[in-house]
This record gives sequence, C-alpha cells and structure tokens, in this order.
Amino acid sequence: MEQLYQATLDKWGTDAQYDQMVEECAELIIALKHFRRGKVSEQVVIDELADVTLMLGQLSWMFGPEQVDEAVQKKLQKLNTLLESPNPQ
Repeated sequence: MEQLYQATLDKWGTDAQYDQMVEECAELIIALKHFRRGKVSEQVVIDELADVTLMLGQLSWMFGPEQVDEAVQKKLQKLNTLLESPNPQ
C-alpha cells in the first residue's frame, strides 16, 4: 500500500490528497443522509465508506501511522471511560 500511497502523492501532491479526503467525506455524508431517507441503497453507502477508508489509509500514512494509532488509542480509552460512566455525555 505504501507504494500506492507514494504514487498518489507523486502524481497529485499532498494538497490534492487533502482535498480528495474532504470530497470523499462529503460524499459519504450525502450518501448517509440519502440512505436514511430511502433515496439510495445500502451499496451506495458501502461504496462511499470504501472511498473514505482508502483515503484514511492514505492520510494516515502521510501523517504517520504511529501517530495516528496513538491518537486512536487515546480516543478508544476516552470512549471506554464514557461507556463506563453512569451518565455518558
């Protein structure tokens, strides 16, 4: 995957990858809103999730997988704390 990620940077550059992530997230948001209204199928949401997943991999690689994983672990700890709390907020 690293070769693929590097190839995307070589071809389009970092700014384009940031913009692509924003676009993919927006498309997922729209797909979810339309799915809730019965306007699109589950497959549309799945396809948009796949696009966002690929871009998450790209950006995680760009920013550093170790740093991203560390942040994820902190967020998971926070989520566990909230779930164990009698009044999660």
